[in-house]
Amino acid sequence: MNPMGRRFLACVALTLCLLAPVVAQARDLSHTARAEAVASAFFEQSGSPGLAVSVGLNGQLAWSAGYGMADLEQGVSVDPATTKFRIGSVIKPMTAVAIAQLVEAGKIDLDAPVQAYVPAFPLKSAPVTTRGLLAHLAGIRHYAGDEFMLRERYDTVDAGLAIFMNDPLVNAPGSAYVYSSYGYNLLGAVIEGASGQDYLAYMRDHVTGPMGMNDTEPDWLAPIIAGRGRYYVQRDGEIFNAPEVDNSYKWASGGYVGTSEDLVRFGLAMLHRPGLSEQTLDTFWTEQSTTGGEPTGYGLGWRVTRDDAGTLWIGHGGGSVGGTTTFWFQPETGFVLAAISNLSQFDFGTLPAELSAAFTETMPDP
Repeated sequence: MNPMGRRFLACVALTLCLLAPVVAQARDLSHTARAEAVASAFFEQSGSPGLAVSVGLNGQLAWSAGYGMADLEQGVSVDPATTKFRIGSVIKPMTAVAIAQLVEAGKIDLDAPVQAYVPAFPLKSAPVTTRGLLAHLAGIRHYAGDEFMLRERYDTVDAGLAIFMNDPLVNAPGSAYVYSSYGYNLLGAVIEGASGQDYLAYMRDHVTGPMGMNDTEPDWLAPIIAGRGRYYVQRDGEIFNAPEVDNSYKWASGGYVGTSEDLVRFGLAMLHRPGLSEQTLDTFWTEQSTTGGEPTGYGLGWRVTRDDAGTLWIGHGGGSVGGTTTFWFQPETGFVLAAISNLSQFDFGTLPAELSAAFTETMPDP
């Protein structure tokens, strides 16, 4: 299992050990009151300037709360319904949904070389496929040097490919799990080539729009974006404004802002398999393995894991300059969680497991 998967399971295991006395003390509280107690206590010790947390259950938004400041300098509070923070790599599952739609429409073959959709992408030492890119098994490299901090404006998806397209593969496709945001940038170009529509328009028309995610949009640097919060970093225990970056080179892998409530809408939509067959989603939600048989903890665009109780968790995390996101849902319980901090390299720790317990454990009779 990859390090992030092991870390997540370790957090869940620790929670199961620590949570029993907390639950016992809170038996007289409602599910939402328990969630509020968990989240507020977490925020108080977190060190984050702001935090938006939302939960879905039984097909609807069940609870949502904002803590702290979206903008410290202007004193703007976090509103989980309207405050837009950077969601980072949580856009990757949305990109995967777009790919799945085009697969079902007969416009993408997961195992065809990507040059079928992006002719300008150079041939490599072995074929690079859409399936390999989705699973981080294609051998495309990740960020190098200060590329994560780019401030250059890229006018098209194809222009952004120039950053990495001429580099050799870092490993033979399938031989190793190598997480690659650049692989997802290439998937953005695959979507354009297969659909005949630019990536941002396709996502608006076929993914975020139909799912009611009206507050999930590209993180343009210059234009005014209503509700956009500020971004922060922490150094030596102090909070500073995050450096200015331009995410136009990576729309498909980490270039969006959104609200926690919109991410819950996304999770609820996925539980109802919107416009996609059960077979297709099961394929995308199946953990992949390397050619050597090593499981990766990752499906096709989704992290896939089970906790110690055997409950299946599907989702993704997102790390941005000035933002960190966690997003999970449980197909077996209908629980959906989205939490976003406006702080770089933020640790959500056991919060997902604690909130899951607050909503999915049976409440004792009064």
